[in-house]
Amino acid sequence: MVHFPTAPQPYYDLSTGISPYPYPLRMPEVSVLARLPEEEEEADLQAAAAFAYGLTHPDMVVAGAGSQSLIALLPRLLPAQRVCLLGPTYSGHAQAWYLQGVPVQQVTDPSALEHAAEQPGTVCVVCNPNNPDGRLIASEWMHRLADRCAEHGSFLVVDEAFADFEQESIAPLLPHPALGVLRSFGKTYGLPGVRLGFLLANPERAAQARALLGSWSVGSLALAAGRQALRDTAWLHTARAQARAAHTRLTTLLDAAGLPHTGQVSLFTLVLHQLAPALWQHFCTYGLVTRIFAEQPGRLRVGLPASEAAWARLETALQAWTALHAGGAP
Repeated sequence: MVHFPTAPQPYYDLSTGISPYPYPLRMPEVSVLARLPEEEEEADLQAAAAFAYGLTHPDMVVAGAGSQSLIALLPRLLPAQRVCLLGPTYSGHAQAWYLQGVPVQQVTDPSALEHAAEQPGTVCVVCNPNNPDGRLIASEWMHRLADRCAEHGSFLVVDEAFADFEQESIAPLLPHPALGVLRSFGKTYGLPGVRLGFLLANPERAAQARALLGSWSVGSLALAAGRQALRDTAWLHTARAQARAAHTRLTTLLDAAGLPHTGQVSLFTLVLHQLAPALWQHFCTYGLVTRIFAEQPGRLRVGLPASEAAWARLETALQAWTALHAGGAP
C-alpha cells in the first residue's frame, strides 16, 4: 500500500482466492522439525490424500511443495509436442511450458480443445474450476476429453486447485492412462504458507514424478498439516458451507453496488466492468487489495473477507463507489 499512504490500516487482502478459514492446525513438536521426514510419514500423507480425493490407492498420489512446484514439474514429466490451454486461465501453466520451449496455444471454446486432443503429442490443460472467471465444467465432459486424449496419444492435465469447495472432480477417474490432476492444499485449508500440493496420476506416472522430485520433497510441517486436515471431513464440510454463505454475501454486496460479476466458485468472484482499473484503485484507497489483470482490463477478482472488520470496510467502499458513479455507465 506504498502508493496509497492515506489508506486505512491494516489493509485487507482480497486478491488471492485463498480460503479465509484457516484449518486449526495442531503444530508438531520441535523435535519433529529437527529431523528429516520418515518414509512412513510420507506414506501416511499419500494415504490421507487418496482418501480426501477419492482415489483407490495412495500410489497414485505425488506430494510436492505446493501445486505450483508440480506445475513446473509437468514439462519434465510429460513428453509434449504442443500444449493447448482452455483459457483465459491461470498464467503459470503457460509459463511452465514456455520455459521448456514447448509451443503453447490458448483456446476459449471447449470444442477447440477437443480437436486439439486429437493431435498426438498434445497436452491439454484445463483449470476446473477456472481461475479467474470461476467457470465450472461438468466432470462428464472432462471424462470424455480424457478418453479422447487416451485414444489419440495425448494427455489431459486438470488443475483442480479450487475443487474442494465445489465437489466437481475428475480425480476418481484415476488410474486413467491419459489423466493427471493437480490439487492445492493451501487454498482449501487457508494455509498457503505450509506449501503443500498434489499431483494425482496413474501409479506408473506418479512413480516417475516422485523420482523427479527426489527425496524429502515435502517438509515435516506440511506432512503434519496434510495428515491432519485431509482426513478431517467434518471441518471441510463446515468450511465449505461457510464459504458458500460468504460468497452469497459478497455477490449481494456487488449486486447492490450495480457491479456485474460472474463465476461459480465459492472463494472468489470476477467483477466485469469497463472501469475495473478505477475500481481497483478505489478499493486500494480503502485499504482493500483486489486482483486486476493487465491483459484483461475489464476484469477484477474479489476474494472473501476474513473478518467482520474487512466486510464492513468492503461495504463502505462499495457504497462510496456507488455514490461516485450513480447514473454513470455500467
